Amino acid sequence: MRLGDAIRKLGLAIADLPQLPLHSTYLKYREFTMIPEASYVRNLSLVRRFRHIPGSIVECGVWKGGMSAGMAEIAGADRRYYLFDSFQGCPKVRQIDGVKAREWQQNVNSPLYYNNSSADIEFSRSVMKRAGASRCSIIKGWFEETLPGFKAEDGIAILRLDGDWYDSTMICLEHLFPQVNEGGVIIIDDYFTFEGCGRAVHDYLSRNQVARQIRQLDNDVCFIVNTKEM
Repeated sequence: MRLGDAIRKLGLAIADLPQLPLHSTYLKYREFTMIPEASYVRNLSLVRRFRHIPGSIVECGVWKGGMSAGMAEIAGADRRYYLFDSFQGCPKVRQIDGVKAREWQQNVNSPLYYNNSSADIEFSRSVMKRAGASRCSIIKGWFEETLPGFKAEDGIAILRLDGDWYDSTMICLEHLFPQVNEGGVIIIDDYFTFEGCGRAVHDYLSRNQVARQIRQLDNDVCFIVNTKEM
């Protein structure tokens, strides 16, 4: 069978060839992430686009660490990685988080509930070891306890936020956005999913008079580039 025929049999197009390594990364870590394959690959394509920016890579809200491990595969395992999570699940939703958030947290029998997004910290440790990320720190606790006082020595190149709710997102932005290096990227997982997350992003930018565009990749992933150039 010719290569082109084999690719089409897998449901891919010739144009998808540059993305194949990213799909293989998803397959390697799919048991450690809730993120659907297409979105996972788009996240990694953003990581690849900004991997030339110096600095650490930080993810807030890691579950089992599958997204962080994928980022390490693409951005380089020799960088500094910081993984923040309560490993106790999501905090209780508030009214500001919206109806969809409240319904998600109340529907404990949903296949998308994942025990309120809780996971043992050992999953993240093992998956980052598999990715070869030896300079990795995994910080357990609620964001309001772990982020104040945190300082990335070389700044942040890629910041990925997956905190779901308003308060979690706002705390991350307040403490980490100022540390993102010029030209770095902030990826916001739940901007289009939960109202509270999107509102936190807008409130933070407005309160701090930060003139940054909110962008979208392939009608899916939300991100902000930390550059004054529009």
